[in-house]
Amino acid sequence: MRASELNILFLGDLVGRAGRHAVRDQLPRLLEKHSYDCIIANCENSAGGFGITETICDEMDEYGINVITLGNHTWDQREIFGWIHRKPHVVRPINYPQTAPGVGHTFFECEKGRILVINAMGRLFMDALDDPFRIVDDLLKNIALQRDCDAIIVDFHAEATSEKQAFATYLDGRVSLVVGTHTHVPTADHRIMPYGTGYQSDAGMCGDYDSILGMEKDEPVNRFVNKINSKRFETSKGEGTLAGLAIQTDSHTGLCRKISPVSLGGALSEIWPD
Repeated sequence: MRASELNILFLGDLVGRAGRHAVRDQLPRLLEKHSYDCIIANCENSAGGFGITETICDEMDEYGINVITLGNHTWDQREIFGWIHRKPHVVRPINYPQTAPGVGHTFFECEKGRILVINAMGRLFMDALDDPFRIVDDLLKNIALQRDCDAIIVDFHAEATSEKQAFATYLDGRVSLVVGTHTHVPTADHRIMPYGTGYQSDAGMCGDYDSILGMEKDEPVNRFVNKINSKRFETSKGEGTLAGLAIQTDSHTGLCRKISPVSLGGALSEIWPD
């Protein structure tokens, strides 16, 4: 493969309109100071908090998102069955049954190299899908870093931080980055693991943090206090934060050379990548 450093931006779960507008408004600010060879975003909550539509997919393309990953809300918008096969840059969890439509990994070709993006879903406190350890391991037996691609990014959509850390440890040295999604709260444990894989337990969300995980506060509080579901969750409509992380790969190994969190706009303190 070609020896090039790759700058890659990963954005945490986009939640509703606030998340989409955070990308629209804050990503250009970021790109004024930094350039990226690939921008990846988890969009499984982008349609009112539940799934993604083709219109939103096209909107993300216009904003400069190169690859879209999903998760446990992949199929919430039933229309996805009619278009996901036409969008190879939209990646659903690889450990759904083989009969599920769509793909669990994709290659993104940029001027400086070839990037493999994998989406996998955890099983602790989640839907009981196939074993993500075995399935990703099988894929990496046939696709190797620096032989077949210049970087490998894994979005591990999971609830438990223990499972996320175990998954990253299992892949350490074989992929460029393992980044967690799903819990919507950015963690402060971004680091490069002993064998060179970048890691963060959760990239957080692109959305309104003056909320409960991107949703208006009243109904989640009501369900905790009264144990009654009185209405549907609705996404919070305040100003969104663009949250995620940026990495730079090593030109010789394809592993992670630098990793930095990103947080722009909205209720959180701003963090610019190093």
